[in-house]
Amino acid sequence: MVVRKVKEFIIEKLILICGIASIFFVLLIFLFLAKEGLAVFKIVSPSSFLGGKSWYPISEPPQLGILPLILGSAIVTLGAAVISVPIGVGCAIYIAEIAPLKIKEVLKAGIELLAAIPSVVLGFIGMVTLVPMVKNVFHLPTGLTALSGSIMLAFMAMPTIVSIAEDALYSVPKTYKEGAFALGATHWQTIWRVMLPAASSGILAAVMLGIGRVIGETMAVMMITGNSAVIPQSILVPVRTLTATIAAEMGEAVVGSEHYFALFAIGIVLFVISFAINVTADLFLHKRQ
Repeated sequence: MVVRKVKEFIIEKLILICGIASIFFVLLIFLFLAKEGLAVFKIVSPSSFLGGKSWYPISEPPQLGILPLILGSAIVTLGAAVISVPIGVGCAIYIAEIAPLKIKEVLKAGIELLAAIPSVVLGFIGMVTLVPMVKNVFHLPTGLTALSGSIMLAFMAMPTIVSIAEDALYSVPKTYKEGAFALGATHWQTIWRVMLPAASSGILAAVMLGIGRVIGETMAVMMITGNSAVIPQSILVPVRTLTATIAAEMGEAVVGSEHYFALFAIGIVLFVISFAINVTADLFLHKRQ
């Protein structure tokens, strides 16, 4: 009995240490980003940095406005959400409530396989197939557009949305469904009026986490969105995202230069956006109706 209590005590403390360590590492990351990134505000004001329309970090003097990058990330993320959310939630409903057991197993395995494909591979597939198709369908000078990035990122977000939304639907008590059937509701009425409202918190969390996955993606968007740091006028023009800017330029930035500090400041912006999305998803996930 004493040995069992000692084992439980050790395991509890190890779990506590792991939890504290994860928080500590997040704080260290933020402090490192703040140490390197906040120095840029000695050169340019926060309003000029966030609202500036020109990103020419190696010009004289450097122009460090990241509004085109923020809008590029926003339009690609919004496009991916518009595509992935209906398809992902619909797929989750089919897997959880409609599909026979054998088909359900095959679909769940396929979703997990899609999540395991590296983003650089998806970016390469997008360059070879999706980009020429977008160019030909819309008669554009180039297929490297925000639309191409949105479509590809939608496929990358769907595994997260489907998995979490399906778990949320599966966790709804079976008595809800039985009660709806007992009152004479059809299967579709039960799904639409009972299951979806009951699982709404989990579904919203799935959507938020899927959007967070899209916001943080780098390689795929860098390969197929055109990398044009201009304010986008539509979804059919090349754009550049925040993540792609850091990945493309960090290797060329001189340590200690304005360009170097500006890239770390972009990292702070991304950190804050990702943190806000994850906190919002966590609040939805733990919401009690």
